[in-house]
Amino acid sequence: MLNTFHFLNSSLLAKLEVGEHYYWKIGGLSLHGQIFITSWVVCALLIGVAFLASRKVERIPSGLQNLMEYALDFIRDLAKDQIGEKEYRPWVPFVGTLFLFIFVSNWAGALVPWKLFEIPHGELVAPTNDINTTVALALLTSLAYFYAGFKKRGLGYFARYIEPTPILLPINILEDFTKPLSLSFRLFGNILADELAVGVLVLLVPLFVPLPLMLLGLFTSAIQALIFATLAAAYIGEAMEGH
Repeated sequence: MLNTFHFLNSSLLAKLEVGEHYYWKIGGLSLHGQIFITSWVVCALLIGVAFLASRKVERIPSGLQNLMEYALDFIRDLAKDQIGEKEYRPWVPFVGTLFLFIFVSNWAGALVPWKLFEIPHGELVAPTNDINTTVALALLTSLAYFYAGFKKRGLGYFARYIEPTPILLPINILEDFTKPLSLSFRLFGNILADELAVGVLVLLVPLFVPLPLMLLGLFTSAIQALIFATLAAAYIGEAMEGH
C-alpha cells in the first residue's frame, strides 16, 4: 500500500504527494519507472559534461575542463586520504562515480521542478529520493569493500570477524549489516526530509520564505554526497587494512 500524504491549502488548489509511483512491469518484477527516468537524465548529464570537457583538452584548462579537473583532484584526494596512498588509485573511479551521481541527483531534486513533467501515473522525483536507489548504492559499496578486502588479504580477510577476540564475532557480523543500512537510510532520509520541508513551505508561504531553506537544501545535498563517498572509501580502506 502506498503511503500518500496530502497537504491541502485552504483553497484546495495545491497538493503535495509522496509515494506515488509509476511502475514498469517486466516479467514478474515491478520497477519504479520514474526513478529510472530521472537516473538516466542524471547519467546523461554527467556523460554529456564529461564529453564536452574532454573533447578538446588544453594544456592550460578553462571552462568545463577546469571544472572536471578540479572535481577529479578533489575525488583523488578524498580516496587517497581514506584508502591510503599505495592502494587508492584503482578505487578513484568507483568513489568518484558514487560522489558525482549522488551529488547531481541531490541537486537535481533541489533545483529541478520534476512535478511539472507529467507521466501516466505518479510523479518524477530525484533518484536519491527513493529508498531503492540509496539501498542499491549502499549494497554496491558493501560488495566493493568485501571485494577489496578479499582481494588484498585472501581468506585472511575473514579473520577480522574474530579480532581482537572471538567473542566479538556476532557484533562484527552485525556491523557488516548495519553499514549499508546506515548509508542508505541517512541519504534517503535527509533528501526526503528536505524536499518535504520545502514543499510544505511552498504551499504555506509560496513566495520568498522557502528560498533560504532551498539554499540550505543545496548545501546539505552536497554534504550528503560527500559523506556517502567518504564513508564508502573509508570502508574500502578499512577492509584492506584489516582493522
